[in-house]
Amino acid sequence: MYEFKLPDLGEGIHEGEVLKWHVAVGDDIAEDDPLIDVETDKAAVTIPSPASGKIVSLSGEVGEMVHTGSVIVVIDDGKGAAAPAPKAESKDEAKTEEALHASVARGAEEATKVTDKPAAGKTPKREDASPRRVAAAPAVRRIAREKGIDLGGVVGSGPGGRILAEDLDRATGATQRGTELPEATEDFSGGAAIPFFEVEELPDFSEWGPVEVESLRSIRRKIARKLTSAMIIAPHVAHMDEVDVTGLSEFLRSEKSREGGSPLTFMAFVIKAVASALQRFPELNASLDPHRQAIIYKKYRHIGFAADTDRGLLVPVIRDVDRLGATAVSEAVRELAGKARDGSIELGDLRGGTFSVTNIGVLGGTGLIPTINYPEVGILGMGQVREKPVVRDGEIVIRSMLPLTLSFDHRVTDGANAARFVNDVMAQLEHPIRMIL
Repeated sequence: MYEFKLPDLGEGIHEGEVLKWHVAVGDDIAEDDPLIDVETDKAAVTIPSPASGKIVSLSGEVGEMVHTGSVIVVIDDGKGAAAPAPKAESKDEAKTEEALHASVARGAEEATKVTDKPAAGKTPKREDASPRRVAAAPAVRRIAREKGIDLGGVVGSGPGGRILAEDLDRATGATQRGTELPEATEDFSGGAAIPFFEVEELPDFSEWGPVEVESLRSIRRKIARKLTSAMIIAPHVAHMDEVDVTGLSEFLRSEKSREGGSPLTFMAFVIKAVASALQRFPELNASLDPHRQAIIYKKYRHIGFAADTDRGLLVPVIRDVDRLGATAVSEAVRELAGKARDGSIELGDLRGGTFSVTNIGVLGGTGLIPTINYPEVGILGMGQVREKPVVRDGEIVIRSMLPLTLSFDHRVTDGANAARFVNDVMAQLEHPIRMIL
């Protein structure tokens, strides 16, 4: 018998929701055949079978959360009593969690080789087991276990007293790896709760009519957590303006009609303009560490863009945009957006962003006030390009106008700098040839 445990899915992700079983009890399965689809906070992955044989048992109904290290399937491989799964070779042990996640997404064999089988008759311990239920993400629980920290003795500084990774750092006196930052100058342990803030129970809406209840899926649950944190932690301010993109519109139309023309897009030029402006406004390419009271300036410009998928909003990241041409950025947007929508995007493509861009204009609307993709400090929202009458040199003319809204974290920068940043972006969009040159 082969007992297969859910493997580590990378980046501190220690649980996933069962989306689909590709087999049923009694089915014959070959090694590397699709076994189960699992959705995590980041993406959906298909895990292949680690062995050939007959399915004896399955653990986890569709919609149920399963934890890494727990046995999810038993396969009769003709080898008798259950034995520990083969230990991964040293080269596999050296893989980073991100590489392992990518391997799972591609159905690689290494991702299915797990160790530490529980003794016979024992139930695998849940990842979040603790003497007292505390509010902490699975990734934080894993760090606590690795550092030998009792979460019951840690005071959380997150919303509602939730324990964050930074709280564990303070508990152990650790500093950020490879970065020297000042120690916290204030004691945050006693002031984590927000006065008068309490999440009340909802009423029973079925008293007034029929209702339908749907559980939050993994990615939607992650979005809810992240946006709630962003709105509570970062003081949002929005700066709005309109940019004349008549010249850019004409240029894109001419390129599209030209035989062999480059597949350029509005989004690519906006992303390029943002990356260029961030070099002159580094405070918008930063993050604020509230515990150490320090601003972390990033010396790279990795721009994320919002991608609408049937599983929720994802933000793929294009790296080193300031070093890419507009055509390369256009191709990157298309490729990453396609992967996000078909579920094949890898975890590494969703991490490391320094600033985000979102475009609601493709669906209509005169504008929007986007939520900051925390811990970034700025996000630029695009409305729909529309022809409007405007005054130029004392005359009314028709021009193509693009609404822009910059949401920014007022702790890190002020309205004047935000306006200058938007003006910089607008100046580039009004003269697209300069960007290309």
